[in-house]
Amino acid sequence: MLTLFPSITIVSSPISLLRPDDLPHPERALAQGEVVRVRRGVYAPAAPWRALRPWARYLARVHAVALCYPDAIFTHESAAALLGMPVIGDPVTVHVLVSSTDAARESSGIRTHRTTSLPEIIAIGGVLVTSPAATAVSLARYRHRAFGLAAADAALRIDPAITREGLLNANERRSSSRGRRTARWSLTRATSARESVLESISDAAREWLGFPPPELQHTFIAADGSVDRGDQWWPEIGLLGEPDGEFKYDGRFGDPALLLRQRRARDRRLLRQEVKAVAHWGWIEVAQVWPLQNILAGHGLPQLYPVQHAPLRSLMALLRPYDVLLFDGAQRRGHSTRAFERTTGGRGNG
Repeated sequence: MLTLFPSITIVSSPISLLRPDDLPHPERALAQGEVVRVRRGVYAPAAPWRALRPWARYLARVHAVALCYPDAIFTHESAAALLGMPVIGDPVTVHVLVSSTDAARESSGIRTHRTTSLPEIIAIGGVLVTSPAATAVSLARYRHRAFGLAAADAALRIDPAITREGLLNANERRSSSRGRRTARWSLTRATSARESVLESISDAAREWLGFPPPELQHTFIAADGSVDRGDQWWPEIGLLGEPDGEFKYDGRFGDPALLLRQRRARDRRLLRQEVKAVAHWGWIEVAQVWPLQNILAGHGLPQLYPVQHAPLRSLMALLRPYDVLLFDGAQRRGHSTRAFERTTGGRGNG
């Protein structure tokens, strides 16, 4: 089913993409290092390309395929990148849907996925992509459960018309049973209250570490009327958890020293209320898992359930090495990016 979504926009290419007609001598420019080949018949200026973050290079690759194949229907990470949903690192492969009569294969950096019944397809600016809901279901079925949770949370944030029940129903309606049970874990827990990929993935890690669930986005009103919102709140022990992306303090969102002073002032303001402690953590703690456990346990949060080692091990593999950015689309929507890193690991088949 093809749907027009005027309220959703495609994330534009982070770099100018050039066709051979745009260059007097493409091969000479390539040999001299002036341009790089993004894919056959599509080039980009070399210096800006080298400066791109991994997720941005992937987004450019997806746009390059769209230039070459304007009728392509993008799915999985490729749809996610175009919609501003989570993309882990640079997945390299571009994913497109084909009808069940075509062969599923991977060639020239494009993987085709056969389907007997197309999920919801949306047309935005001449580009065909699976809808945010359909994209979330695909990622929840075939990728790591924490990544699936981040995708489902993002879909709920992008399109307010999507509901958790709608995601679950879409998963059950798909003709293929492959990945259906896996997806239920992520889709059952999905909520728009988590405002970043870091919040989604750290909440998955929190559950597997055996800690109780927090209240999300709790509002605190001080005596002077000032209002603060906390990401994760455990009222039983007065603990406020704040997943803070490292990039919030690396200079791209303002003076890091000023931002840290503002954070400390906010913490002091919260501690004058019912908050007894504020715990901060970032991507490194989540990627290594056990530092997150130490932070939460060290602030008195009880581990009420057994530690689930298998998903924690696979999560650490997914987020290692953590020197590759993970994009959650927050820049496009005007939020501070709490984004991070990883690898191309965790890509199941699908």
